[in-house]
Amino acid sequence: MSRPDVVLQQLRNGNSRYASGWALHPNQDAARRHELLHRQQPDAIVLTCSDSRVVPNILFDAGLGELFVIRVAGNVATAGALGSIEFAALELGCPLCVVLGHSGCGAVTAALEGAPPTGHLGEVIDAIRPACAGAQIDVADDPLKAAVRANVELQAAAVAGAQPVLAPLVAAGRLRVVGAYYDLASGRVELAAPQ
Repeated sequence: MSRPDVVLQQLRNGNSRYASGWALHPNQDAARRHELLHRQQPDAIVLTCSDSRVVPNILFDAGLGELFVIRVAGNVATAGALGSIEFAALELGCPLCVVLGHSGCGAVTAALEGAPPTGHLGEVIDAIRPACAGAQIDVADDPLKAAVRANVELQAAAVAGAQPVLAPLVAAGRLRVVGAYYDLASGRVELAAPQ
């Protein structure tokens, strides 16, 4: 089993523990803090929404130093997010990037509703709008869920295709990009096929 496959299974196992109420809360003590004082070697990168209810280390029952987390409203692959992913993949050797969307996402809701946002939020909403336009919103039972999933696919494709660094890493098999959807009610994360 490849390292990305092993890491994906660890994430699945951790989420299963969390969602079923049997989280282990590993590697969160003083000894672990001291172990990580001068180095880090996370297993996975997680690009997720800034929503306060979506905390990857909790959702995946992961400890300190296990996940390299980037949080942007709507899990948008901004220039800053892509730069952070590049750092984690190149400098820290992370073999896996999970783009994690979630139910009830306010940023995707705003993009669906089409109201013009103020300030810098407009850049985030503009990055989500193509997903809303491309999703099968009209025929979906749950338009917001369909739009969130379409946005995850859009942002995962943006990460996997980002030049000049990430696309070659993906092509060489050094980085796998996977989309995921977190359901707030059940606590379950559904991992999609790799990009």
